[in-house]
Amino acid sequence: MPAIEQLVWGILLLPLISAAGITLFGLRRPRLAGVLSVGAAAGVAVLSLLVFTGTPFGEWWECSAEWLSVGELNVPVALRFDPLSLTMGLIVAWVSFVIHVYSLGYMRGDRGFGRYFAGLSLFLFSMLLIVLAGNLLVLFIGWELVGVSSYLLIGFWYQRPAAADASKKAFLLNRLGDFGFLVGLLLVWSKTGTVDISELECKLALDPGLLGSLATAAGLLIFCGVLGKSAQFPLHVWLPDAMEGPTPVSALIHAATMVAAGVYLLCRVFFLLALPGSAALELIAWVGAFTALLAAVIATQQDDIKRILAYSTLSQLGYMVMAVGASSVSQPPVAAMYHLSTHACFKALLFLGAGSVICAVHHEQNIWRMGALGKKMPVTFVTFLIAALALAGVPPLSGFFSKESILASVLESNVAARHALFAVAVAVAALTGFYMTRLVAVTFFGPERTQIAGQARESGMILTIPLLILAVPSAFAGFWGIDSAYASQFKGAAVEHAGVFGRIAAAFTHSPVATLWGLGAAIVGIVTGLAVYWNAATDRLPEKLGLVAGWARNRFYFDELYAALNEATHEFLSRLADGVDRWVISGIMVRGVHGSIELAGRLLRLTQTGNIQIHAVLLGAGIAILLLIVLRH
Repeated sequence: MPAIEQLVWGILLLPLISAAGITLFGLRRPRLAGVLSVGAAAGVAVLSLLVFTGTPFGEWWECSAEWLSVGELNVPVALRFDPLSLTMGLIVAWVSFVIHVYSLGYMRGDRGFGRYFAGLSLFLFSMLLIVLAGNLLVLFIGWELVGVSSYLLIGFWYQRPAAADASKKAFLLNRLGDFGFLVGLLLVWSKTGTVDISELECKLALDPGLLGSLATAAGLLIFCGVLGKSAQFPLHVWLPDAMEGPTPVSALIHAATMVAAGVYLLCRVFFLLALPGSAALELIAWVGAFTALLAAVIATQQDDIKRILAYSTLSQLGYMVMAVGASSVSQPPVAAMYHLSTHACFKALLFLGAGSVICAVHHEQNIWRMGALGKKMPVTFVTFLIAALALAGVPPLSGFFSKESILASVLESNVAARHALFAVAVAVAALTGFYMTRLVAVTFFGPERTQIAGQARESGMILTIPLLILAVPSAFAGFWGIDSAYASQFKGAAVEHAGVFGRIAAAFTHSPVATLWGLGAAIVGIVTGLAVYWNAATDRLPEKLGLVAGWARNRFYFDELYAALNEATHEFLSRLADGVDRWVISGIMVRGVHGSIELAGRLLRLTQTGNIQIHAVLLGAGIAILLLIVLRH
């Protein structure tokens, strides 16, 4: 491993050096900023591939450097390379590289070009730090840096109030979840005496009862971080608003990076969640299932092309979280990581395809102001269609295999109400096929609804080449053995491959009930979507569903509900605190004391008239009072 160890630090340092270099020298030099950022991303992608291919399959190793030593706590900057981090790191690196290249064309001419690429490089460094961290403290630092860099990227166009509000909303909601994560991390450290992931896993393997009755609490507190970063209910409301950032940022956040970090964290510390006596996994499964269903229903009534994809991401993240919760020691969360990997490719492709469409129609994002773009934008249309079908779970595209593995894992799980959980998963599969068909049919088919749609043309090569690159894994990643790489990470997991046709057959023979239900749901959703929206000039669903459609269009009023709760609690307490500060502390205690002294001074000043007779009277009165006091004692 020594030869590989000489390369691994470059994976982290290249994007960090790029971010620092652009900040110092490239903010007003767009060409330098683009070269530094894209060059660093390319270097990370190549180094990740070299490390991945240079590590024997199924093995793991670490490298570290001294960092923090406080009393008995020694925390090095440790990087862990195992099948989980190597595969995830490779996906993050290459998807990010493609998005960097796409950004060169999409952000061309923007005044903040250098600032954008500085933020992008910082984001890549932060995400890689999460993926490669060998201990929980280093992982938490990367976790927080991802939050900071995403805040900068979502609010990139800070001159727009909506973008500034969206970035603050994302930052604050993530801080809520991260507080729980930090408390959970401290709880684990206090009970085990370590934050090193390998050491922690060994200790809990030797003594599963080490956390005692706090096992469930520790698991759920760490899951709080996932609620924020992966936008699970009830902290899900920030993710759709993150669409106010540039489209490549949306692709980066919603594909293999920020939101995927939560699912990755759950799989990284799965040994902690699956401790005997812990009820964390079952609760995690139901939170994921509810999030998946809620987001899928909302997606059916959104008109903004990026918001539809944002709610789709929410739904698929719920799918992955549900798969983690449905896992166990004997059935590890391979399906969740498998779907995370395939989803990274086709969701990045969908967002970049949406960006191509938005550029072609002069930054219009309402799908009902588009139409008939399929003939005008053939490359964007074909690649977008591949990604949409993969998301819907149509064979033999990558999403079919990963979604089938999730359905199978849920059906075969030990969760008490696994059949109800499976029914939710099937319903989400049908809704996914429906809203993606709606998106494709309205955007690329039907009549030209506006003049800008009629004037649309295919985007340039710098935008379409990344689409073609991402279309390859979106279509064929199901045959690449990604699940085998993850399976080798977890004990008791095994995946066999028998060629292309054998792989397709295995999907139906491994768990035929799950596969047939999932495929049937996808077909029902697609057919229903075509029946409702083919050549539709307006949305026909609201008149059929009435109140339900209105609630879905308004996202079930969660933002309004949270605003009302904030008004009734936080705002009320702030007004109460202001009143106490203004009238009690400042008014009575501070101003009251000084006011009484001032009043006494003013009254005393009245006696200073300069009249000798009054002074004589006051002198006599004073002497009389003193004599009275002396004589009484």
